[in-house]
Amino acid sequence: MKLFLLLSFIALALLEAYGETDMQALLVFKSQISEEKRAVLSSWNRSSHLCNWKGVTCGRKLKRVTHLNLENLSLDGVISPSIGNLSFLISLDLNGNSFGGTIPQEVGNLFRLEYLDMGINSLRGRVPNSLYNCSRLSSLRLDYNHLGGSVSSEIGSLTKLVDLNLFRNNLRGKLPASLGNLTSLNQLTLSDNKLEGEIPGDLAKLTRLEDLQLVSNNFSGVFPPAIYNLSSLNYLGLAYNNFLGRLRPDFGVLLPNLITCNLGRNYLTGVIPTTITSISTLQRLGMNENSLTGSIPSTFGEIPNLKWLLLSSNSLGSDSSSRDFEFLTSLINCTQLEKLAVGWNRLGGDFPVDISNLSSNLIALEVGGNLISGSIPHDIGNLISLQTLTFDQNMLSGPLPTSLGKLLNLRVVTLSSNRLSGEVPSFISNFTMLETLDLANNSFQGMVPPSLGKCSNLLHLRMDSNQLEGEIPREITQIQRLILLDMSGNSLVGSLPEDIGKLEKLITLAVADNKLSGKLPQSIGKCLTMEYLYLEGNSFDGDVPDMKRLVGLKEVDLSKNNLSGGIPEYLANFSKLEYLNLSFNKFNGRVPIFQNTTMVSVFGNKDLCGGVKEFQLNPCLTQEPLAEAKRSSHLKKIAVGVGVGVAFILLMLFVALIWCGEESPMNRLATSEAAKELVSIRERFFKATRTVRR
Repeated sequence: MKLFLLLSFIALALLEAYGETDMQALLVFKSQISEEKRAVLSSWNRSSHLCNWKGVTCGRKLKRVTHLNLENLSLDGVISPSIGNLSFLISLDLNGNSFGGTIPQEVGNLFRLEYLDMGINSLRGRVPNSLYNCSRLSSLRLDYNHLGGSVSSEIGSLTKLVDLNLFRNNLRGKLPASLGNLTSLNQLTLSDNKLEGEIPGDLAKLTRLEDLQLVSNNFSGVFPPAIYNLSSLNYLGLAYNNFLGRLRPDFGVLLPNLITCNLGRNYLTGVIPTTITSISTLQRLGMNENSLTGSIPSTFGEIPNLKWLLLSSNSLGSDSSSRDFEFLTSLINCTQLEKLAVGWNRLGGDFPVDISNLSSNLIALEVGGNLISGSIPHDIGNLISLQTLTFDQNMLSGPLPTSLGKLLNLRVVTLSSNRLSGEVPSFISNFTMLETLDLANNSFQGMVPPSLGKCSNLLHLRMDSNQLEGEIPREITQIQRLILLDMSGNSLVGSLPEDIGKLEKLITLAVADNKLSGKLPQSIGKCLTMEYLYLEGNSFDGDVPDMKRLVGLKEVDLSKNNLSGGIPEYLANFSKLEYLNLSFNKFNGRVPIFQNTTMVSVFGNKDLCGGVKEFQLNPCLTQEPLAEAKRSSHLKKIAVGVGVGVAFILLMLFVALIWCGEESPMNRLATSEAAKELVSIRERFFKATRTVRR
């Protein structure tokens, strides 16, 4: 009995000692958090048992800390090495904070650890090799940090790993073959790093892998043969790498469980394997930005759950065949289709009417950069969920169909570089969510609809290179989110709206090559974000408005107008200004010295002067010699006037003396003396005037 009591006492003492160890470890951990953030852990104090502290879970028997969950608490500071003293810890979750510094080596002491999540922090340095001592780990998540170095071959010792996530770090080097030891792995995420080289063949051993994400690295070599052995894959992401070669014809047979397959932006060649269309589970397929050839399989419509089909920027199609769009007819059966992108290929023939019968869930329809002719289908308004509509750089003709006005969810409409005609429809004002409207390089006529002012969310508005007439509607200045406004190359008249300064976020303003006139509005100086200003080829007159606050200007073209006055000196101080064209105007005076600007043209302004050789202008007269010359001329005029006046008075006196005098000796003497004096005065006068003239 005594022995039992003694052992019980010793056990209680040990438990209390171990509990004190855990408490001390957590209090030191708290001390490394910035003072303003510690309030979140106010319960961490000695007045309460540590098992009641926020985020702390203890075991039932020993009351040791087994789980520490501090995710998404906005904690910062560094992770204290004291964390390694929590020797009973099974789960450590610090995800979604702002911890900096490095991962402490002491984490390797947590040999019971099964779950470690330090994702979404600001950790730097390498993953410590000691971490690979935690052989019980089943989940290791270190995503969204700044970890560097390579993936150590020691990672192969974590044979119980099910989830390995190193997404978005700065990892470099090649993948170690030891990854093949992780045969329990279900998810491997290494996207958004700087990894390189070929994918090791040992990855073929990961037969339980369901999710493989290697997107946005520098991997190279042929499409990894090891992947064809991973028949359990649901999600495959290899986009934004440098993979080469053709896909195997039996691609869909070997990978029958794919839900998402993203192979975009590589250097894949050959045709699209028709077996891909046999993957009944497939929802998203991305093969855009490769060098694929041949036709688009018409059996894509047999994939019942297809949501995304991204095939843009390849060489698919046959330039002119009307059969290029046979696949489109089959897609009518894909009732869940949300995104169809087949732009920048070689698809030819008339625009298929069937496109208006696609899924009403379609959000994006992108067919730009092909050789499609005909007109836009009249019933395109049936695609009521459309947000993105890009038909640019084709050969479409005719007016815009009225049913287009039903697409109230449109955010992006790009129709540039076609042969579209008719008036710009006023129903565009229905698109209140519109952010981009590009109608450039077509044959649209008539007025710019004032109703455009209701599109208050517009960021980019391009209507350049059409046949538009009339004035620029003042309502345009109500679109205060506008970043780009381009109406160049039309026949617009009138002046630039006085309220143009309301567009305070405008970066590019282009109204070149129209028939605009009048003075440039002073309010243009309020567009403080302006970088590109193109007003050339109009009839604007008067002085350049005060734009000294537009210090971000990079390119300015005011050429071929009737602008006058001096060239503003402040333009020479704009450090970002690279291109300035003021040629063929009526500017006068001195040309400032532009030291930072790469290209400056002032040709065709007759009254400019300056000593810069490149401009080939006459040198300007300096201000001081000019003033001195004016002052000297003025003094000469005064001296001559005074001299003439004095001579005239003396002459009159002489005549009077002769006329009135008698023939007495005294008078003759006086007359003689006066004549001598007059001669002396005249000589002194002419001598003085000669001196002044010199």
